[in-house]
Amino acid sequence: MINAAHIILYSTKPEADRVFIRDVLGLSGIDAGDGWLIFKLPPAEIAVHPTDMVGKHEFYFMCDDIEKTLTELTAKGVIISEPIIHHSWGNLAFIKLPSGAELAIYQPHHPTAYNIEG
Repeated sequence: MINAAHIILYSTKPEADRVFIRDVLGLSGIDAGDGWLIFKLPPAEIAVHPTDMVGKHEFYFMCDDIEKTLTELTAKGVIISEPIIHHSWGNLAFIKLPSGAELAIYQPHHPTAYNIEG
């Protein structure tokens, strides 16, 4: 049965983005060879949303307090590319990777599945 998930972020500056994920976001990982870092993620969940278009995939880092998280990240020099947007389902913001790509930071207002057992 499925025992994990592997998420790929494509980057024009992979080395810089890997250092950012390791040193700024503080994720631990392994060197899979030749400096190819693979990071351990916090608990995760997956949701399937309806669409009339061909499906796409999105990735969000989740947090309990988005304002505190963004304050901590900006103190480390992280650029917030889109400030907090308050939705009924949660708060959402985007930060910049060194490559210029964006990562979403999300504070859900709904129950989450990542901490259920089983």
